[in-house]
Amino acid sequence: MTLDLLEPGQAARITAVHWDVLVEEEACRLRALGIDDGAKVRVAHRGVFGGRDPIALAIGRMTVAVRRAHAAAMEVELL
Repeated sequence: MTLDLLEPGQAARITAVHWDVLVEEEACRLRALGIDDGAKVRVAHRGVFGGRDPIALAIGRMTVAVRRAHAAAMEVELL
């Protein structure tokens, strides 16, 4: 399952990130924000228009917005 398929309120652990499908600068930014293998995340909410972009993720005490395309590159397991 990929992160973009989670519903608001669902918690998961990132099991793999397909860094090769992301632009290098975007990958560096995501890593700097703590989005990497093993990170525990929860979908706080999603955008309401169009493709439901962006996705707000709660990571620890932070909330980070990611594009749906980025979330689709992340494999997760539900917690």
